[in-house]
Amino acid sequence: MIPLLKQVLRFGVVGGVGVVVNFVVFNALRSTIWTNQHDRYGAIYATIVATVVAIVVNWVGNRYWAFRADRQSSATREGAEFFIVSVASLAIPLLCVGVSHYLMHLSSQFADNISNNVIGLALGTLFRFALYRWWVYSPKRAVSARWDGEVAELNAPSTQSSGL
Repeated sequence: MIPLLKQVLRFGVVGGVGVVVNFVVFNALRSTIWTNQHDRYGAIYATIVATVVAIVVNWVGNRYWAFRADRQSSATREGAEFFIVSVASLAIPLLCVGVSHYLMHLSSQFADNISNNVIGLALGTLFRFALYRWWVYSPKRAVSARWDGEVAELNAPSTQSSGL
């Protein structure tokens, strides 16, 4: 249980860093490049850029710290899977806001923040952790990747001279 708790705590720290990165990038872009005066869709563009930057930061943090013992040998494949899970998890807060705002008619800014940033964030975090743990960074996949690498090393032709 202790290793899982450590992993959950590390995942939380990485996620917290991602939230800060997202916040800083979004607000920097909104106050410089994409202000309301310059671009009508600036908030959308800034959200997309900030989210992508945060996903990259989170992938690095999860790969090299939170899930370092279980990372895959193929960083490209792992990165693609991580990105798929991260983008898919965006549907969770959108669904929460949709239900709250349009079905329950709780349309105040406070209600939107609760449904998006409390309920949506909590459910999205559980979803991401579960899929990262059991798919992207599955210990079974990491073990097979390590084993495949060891087998490849053993089967590789020797480059050392025999000394004869």
